[in-house]
Amino acid sequence: MNGTIGHVGLLVGLFGAVAGIALAGAGIVTGRPWLVRRARTYSYVVLFGALVAVVGMERALLTHDFTLAFVAGNNSRETPILFSVTGLWSALQGSILLWSTILAVYLVIFVRHVRNRVDEPVVSVALLVSLVAAAFFFALMIGPADPFAATVGAIPLDGAGPNALLQDNILDAVHPVFLYLGFVGFTVPFAISIGSLVAGSVGEEWLALARRYAVVAFAFLTAGIVLGAWWSYDTFGWGGYWGWDPVENAALLPWLTATAYLHSAMVQERRGLLRIWNLSLLLATYALTILGTFLTRSGVVQSVHAFSDSGIGPALISYFAVVVAVGVGLIGWRGDRLASPGGIDAPVSREGAFLVNNLIFSAIALVVLVGTVFPLFVEALNGQQVSIGRPYFDSFTVPLGIALLFFMAVAPALPWRKASRGVLRRRLALPAWAGGVTLVALVAAGVRGLTPLVAFGLGAFAAASALRQLVLAAVTARRHGLSAWRGVLGRANGGMVVHIGIVIIAVGLTAASSFAHETALTIQQGATAHFEGHTISFSSWERYANGNEKGREAVMVVDGRRFYPRVGSFDGSSTGTATPAIDSSPFEDVYLALTSVPAGLVGPVTVDVFIQPLIAWLWAGGAVVVLGALLSAAPGRRRRPTDPSSVPLPELADELVGAASR
Repeated sequence: MNGTIGHVGLLVGLFGAVAGIALAGAGIVTGRPWLVRRARTYSYVVLFGALVAVVGMERALLTHDFTLAFVAGNNSRETPILFSVTGLWSALQGSILLWSTILAVYLVIFVRHVRNRVDEPVVSVALLVSLVAAAFFFALMIGPADPFAATVGAIPLDGAGPNALLQDNILDAVHPVFLYLGFVGFTVPFAISIGSLVAGSVGEEWLALARRYAVVAFAFLTAGIVLGAWWSYDTFGWGGYWGWDPVENAALLPWLTATAYLHSAMVQERRGLLRIWNLSLLLATYALTILGTFLTRSGVVQSVHAFSDSGIGPALISYFAVVVAVGVGLIGWRGDRLASPGGIDAPVSREGAFLVNNLIFSAIALVVLVGTVFPLFVEALNGQQVSIGRPYFDSFTVPLGIALLFFMAVAPALPWRKASRGVLRRRLALPAWAGGVTLVALVAAGVRGLTPLVAFGLGAFAAASALRQLVLAAVTARRHGLSAWRGVLGRANGGMVVHIGIVIIAVGLTAASSFAHETALTIQQGATAHFEGHTISFSSWERYANGNEKGREAVMVVDGRRFYPRVGSFDGSSTGTATPAIDSSPFEDVYLALTSVPAGLVGPVTVDVFIQPLIAWLWAGGAVVVLGALLSAAPGRRRRPTDPSSVPLPELADELVGAASR
C-alpha cells in the first residue's frame, strides 16, 4: 500500500515536470507565450506528486512497513517517533525524495512570485530549467534511487534501525534539512541566470530577484553548515567541529561562491559592472551543489557524513557535466551582448575592494576544490589512495581568511568609484583605533602568537567598521522618522550584520585552534587529576536509559560540576556509541569523552579532556550570520544601472531556431 502510494506520487511528479518541459519548450521555440503560461500550472502537479510520495514514505516509516527495503534498512520497531520521521532523509533514496520535495516547493514559490511575468523570456527559460532539474531528480527516484523498492526475499519482523549516530542528537534531525534547503535553493538563481543568458538580459529586476533567492539559500546553507559542525562537536567525541572532510568541503564550496556572488552583485546593482562574472558565480554555485551531491551519494568518498555506494553516481556526474557545459557554452555565446559597459575607475574604491574580495573567495574555493577532488583523480588514475589533510588546507585558507578580515573592515568604508585620503581617514579612524586598542590589550593580557593576534586585531577592526555603518544607518532612519530597527533592514545593512557574525566565527575559530588544550587521563575511581587549572575526579559508574538507548555513564566531577560521559547502544543495533559530556560557557568549554571502559567496570577509566576557549562563539556567530542574511533579503531602494533590453519571446524564438540551424 505505502509502496503504491509512493510510486504513484513519483510518477505524478515526473509527469508534471515532463509535461511542463514540453509546454514551456514549445512556447519558447515557437514564440507562443500562452504555452508557457500553461506550463506554469504543472509546477503544482510536481509539488503534489512530491507530497504524495512523502506521505507514502512517512506512513511506511511510522507504521514500520518492512515490505519496503528503505524502511527495513533504516527503521526498527524501537526507533522513536522523531527519528522515524527524520528517517526519510537518513539514507540515500529518502534524501533524494526530500531534495525533490524541497525543489518542488521552491518551484511553486518562484512560479507564484513571477506569475504576472511568465511571458517574459527570462522567466520562460528559468521555468523550463527548473522543470528540467525537477524531472532529473524524479527520474532518479523512478530509476536507480527508488525509495519505494520492495524488500528482496523474506520480509523481516524488525528492521535494522537507523545508524546509531543519527538518533542520539536532535541536530541529526535538523541540520540535513537546512543543508538541503540551501543546496536546492540555488536552483532558482541558477535558472534565472540561464534565462538571462538565453534572453540576453541582465536587467536590474532579474539581478534583484536572483539575489534575493540566493540570499535565502545562503542563509539556509550557513545554518546547515554551522549546525553540522555543532553536531560533529557534540556527537563524535573528538573535541573538534571541522576536519576538512570531503563531505564538509562539499557543503563549503557553494557557500564560498555564493558569498562571492552576494558581494559582486552589489557592484552590478550600483555600477552595472561584473555582469558575466556574477552569472558565472551563480552557475558555479549550482554546479558545485551537484558536485557535492555526487560526492555524498555516489560512494566515491569514505566519510561518516557520506551515504554508501550507490548506482546514481554516473547520473549525477553526467548531470554535473551538462550543467557546466551549458553554462560555459551560454557565456561564450552571450558574452559580447552582456559585457559590462565600463570598468572599475580606481582600485581604491568599493568596487575595487569587492573585486579583491571575490578573488580571495574564489582562491579559497579553488584550494578546497583541489584538496577535495585531487585524491579522487589519483585513485581513479592509478588506484593509489592519497590523503590531503588539515596542514594543506590550513596553510592556504588561514592567510586568505586573514586577508578577508582586512577587506571586510575596509570595503564598507570605501566610497564608490574613487576614495580620497580624507574620506578614508575619517571613516576608518575609529575602527582602526578599535583594532589597535584590542591588539595592545591582548598583548598586555599575555596573548602570544602572530596568527591569533593579527586575527583578533583585524576582527576588532572589521567589527567596528560594520558597527559604524549600522549606527549611521540607524541614526539616518531616526532622522527620517523611522525606527532604528527599520534602518538596519535591507541588503547593505544586513550585510554588515553578516560581517559581524563572520567576525564572531573567526574569533571563535582562531581561539579554539590556537589555544585549545587536550590530554588523555587515566583515573582510578575516587582519584583526582589536574589539567590546565581544572581538578578532575572519577566518582562512580551509573546506568542510564534514554528512550531506546541504554548503557553506562561515568560520573566525573570537574571543579565541583558533574559530567556524565557515556557509552551505550540502541535497541536493535549492534553499534555502540560514546557520547561526550560538555560544559559550555561563553568563554570556555570543558569537554570529556570516554576512550576506554574497564571490563566489568572495575579499574581505572580513560577519558579524553579538551579545554576549548570561545568555541561557543562559532554557534553564536552562525546565528548572527543567518540573521544578517535574512535582514539583507528585505527589500530596499535600489539604483538602476544601464541595462540592455531583453529579447522579446517571439524574437528569442527566431534567434534560437536560427542558432540551432547553424
